[in-house]
Amino acid sequence: MTDLLFTIYPWVKSLHIMAVISWMAGLFYLPRLFVYHVEKAQAVDGAETIFFEMEEKLLRVIMRPAMIVAWVCGLIMVFTPGIVGWDFAWPWVKGAAVIGMTWFHHWLMARRKDFLEGRNSLTGRQYRMVNEVPTILMVAIVLAVVLKF
Repeated sequence: MTDLLFTIYPWVKSLHIMAVISWMAGLFYLPRLFVYHVEKAQAVDGAETIFFEMEEKLLRVIMRPAMIVAWVCGLIMVFTPGIVGWDFAWPWVKGAAVIGMTWFHHWLMARRKDFLEGRNSLTGRQYRMVNEVPTILMVAIVLAVVLKF
């Protein structure tokens, strides 16, 4: 099993990076869609339906699959012997930030449900502010993985 993990490691790592890029794109874009949904949807007849469809496709077609692939590949790399030194802080920082990012993903899904049910209570400004959450988490992850502190 160890030989297989070492053999596929570069492929898994490459797929992990591509999945993370896709997931991050969605985590940056969905709150921005929510900003426009709050601020512009009422101004144009039928726009709210378009926002619902865009948000749903972004979540279902891009974000969810990318998150799953990022997690699966990440766990494969974690279980590859010799890759992660658990006596350092960096894997724990990265793990906590990835859990935070996953929580944020699910929080966004709940906000979309609020829109669908007519219960959205957040303003465009609030969505702009929460749009910084994935940036902060990304900085923590990249610094942890590259600097390996």
